[in-house]
Amino acid sequence: MRLYLLRHGEVESHRGDVPITAAAEGQAFEVGQGFGSRYSGPIPILSGDTRRARDTAANLARGVADAGGGQVVGPQVAFALRNPDLYLAGARVDMVSSLEAFAAQVDGISPEDVASLDFFPEFISSPDRIGWWLRHESPPGEDARSVAARVRSFAVSLNDPVPGRPEVVVAITHSPLVRAAGLDLLGRDIGEPAWVSGLLVIVDDDQPMSAEVSDVEAR
Repeated sequence: MRLYLLRHGEVESHRGDVPITAAAEGQAFEVGQGFGSRYSGPIPILSGDTRRARDTAANLARGVADAGGGQVVGPQVAFALRNPDLYLAGARVDMVSSLEAFAAQVDGISPEDVASLDFFPEFISSPDRIGWWLRHESPPGEDARSVAARVRSFAVSLNDPVPGRPEVVVAITHSPLVRAAGLDLLGRDIGEPAWVSGLLVIVDDDQPMSAEVSDVEAR
């Protein structure tokens, strides 16, 4: 089973649950056309629950359908494809790009409160926030090893011997999951994936799970 674990399309910022850009809609559609041209049979399209992930999946699904090859299944939100779980004052928060955006997710918390804590100020100030999280040994929530284990379990479940088991699955997610999986399966940080690209994960009942960097192509 071939699992394409792809970063969502381009956004203008990560300050909140924002849509992808118009250019990103077109890119996702063209990438979907590529999948529809290369693969026949069912192509499940899964995504995380953020607006940017769902938008990307929806436009990619339209592209698969337009190509007329593969049969679109979904898109559907998959809980395993969410961003890493971080906790702030007992609340789960998404990875965002400002102290204000972190504070906005928790009632009664100010940006100044967030600035007084460990992890969050350093995360915001890092030029490579996801790389900094990837190397952090004790973030307030999931670390890279935990996220990689989540991705592995998710990938293995897609290969369960059930009726209609697909040969290929397209999963739209976020760069932390792609990079954590890359570190786990390739032994190195692959860096920030380009928009709508990431990893091709191979799941074989008779072989160890493997992966390769995948810059998927439009038709």
